[in-house]
Amino acid sequence: MFTDTKDMTTGKPLPLIISFAIPMLISSIFQQLYTAVDTLIISQYLGSKALAGVGATNIVIFLALCLAIGMGNGGGLIIAQCYGGNDRVKMWRTIVAMTWIMAALAVIMSIAGYLFCEPVMRMLKVPEDVLPYSVSYIRIIFVFTGGTVIYNWASSILRSVGDSRTPLYALVAASFINIGLDLLLIINFGMGVEGAASATVFSQFVSGFICLYVLVRDREKFGFDKTSLFPDRHNVWQVIKTSIPSTFQSCMIALGMISVQRLINTFGADVMAGYTAASKVDSLAIQVILSVGNSLCVFTGQNIGAGKLDRVKVALKQSRIVMLISAVIIAVCAYVFRFNIMGLFINPEDSLLALETGAQYLSIIGVAYLICAVMQSYQNVIRGAGDVNTCMVAGLTELAGKIFFAYLLSPIMGALGIWLSTPLSWSCGCVIPVVRYYTGKWQDKRLID
Repeated sequence: MFTDTKDMTTGKPLPLIISFAIPMLISSIFQQLYTAVDTLIISQYLGSKALAGVGATNIVIFLALCLAIGMGNGGGLIIAQCYGGNDRVKMWRTIVAMTWIMAALAVIMSIAGYLFCEPVMRMLKVPEDVLPYSVSYIRIIFVFTGGTVIYNWASSILRSVGDSRTPLYALVAASFINIGLDLLLIINFGMGVEGAASATVFSQFVSGFICLYVLVRDREKFGFDKTSLFPDRHNVWQVIKTSIPSTFQSCMIALGMISVQRLINTFGADVMAGYTAASKVDSLAIQVILSVGNSLCVFTGQNIGAGKLDRVKVALKQSRIVMLISAVIIAVCAYVFRFNIMGLFINPEDSLLALETGAQYLSIIGVAYLICAVMQSYQNVIRGAGDVNTCMVAGLTELAGKIFFAYLLSPIMGALGIWLSTPLSWSCGCVIPVVRYYTGKWQDKRLID
């Protein structure tokens, strides 16, 4: 057996899912925490314009991250099913194919990010008084994007075989390093947003190399074959083919969010700052739902590989209840404490409008988590089964709804209309995976022979 891995094909489904989800949840919290600390330090020491400038880059960075996560997840689905089916030869060949694909991706993103960061920021209509902050920050992030790619590649492999602890340890270490460097570079050395970006990329490399170390250390257990260090065409194509739907889905969602961010930018720096701060809280709060969903995806992959469909159906029912209960608790907290939470990021004397904007956003997004819980439960079952095309269609439906409702409602309701587009678009995206699940066709999408 692998070090720190978890065989989910035997034992009670819910305890397995929860025990696997907890390290992923803590990992995600730490990952979101250090980005939130970035936001907090930038807001308190560099002001609302710097905060707005960094916030304007978030969605472009997310687009690049979608490429890395999508490719990692595509290979991870194959590896999870190989692990469940005890096929170590194909597992290693898949890992080799993923390695070459992700390396090429890192080089392309670094070059493209450096060359096109300023034109993209201008395309997003970032105000001139905010633009220098955006360009300075995003250029550093993209040039050194290799850290993010290494982490997503390695952590995807580890999680696919049930090891959610190593990515946790990596992100905990990275979080503390990031926070320490933020304080050092911004406050002590006065590096501004460049300091925040430098702290982020350094910590990302740390997390990536920790996961990489474990993979290299345990390479024999992954079916390591030193004669097969170059990928064959079949495995490269299978990883790409499995990755394309989820990558395309994520990228299209990111492009839709870019379109929405462009709309938000037209409301000025105060609304941009409020949205930036609130979106960090949103990204942190939703991690309970996402972590259980991702755990359910790995559970499904392993059990599909082992041919145990009944366990998947039981796991869906139990996980859905946990996710809905979590969503209710988060929604209540987001509404009751919205002004207190936003006060941590934004000084009302600096910008009362920014604080009120963020509080309004949190009150809307909290309710939307109930819809997200249902969507994530069904979507992760069909994704884990290998039915990635259906997930892509659901994502594109969500994207279309996001853009449509944001541009329809914002002229009438202002920024509130943009916030309302999230629960409305999630409702659109929720229908397809639910219907697909009850047709039963997802059961025939197994990725290994």
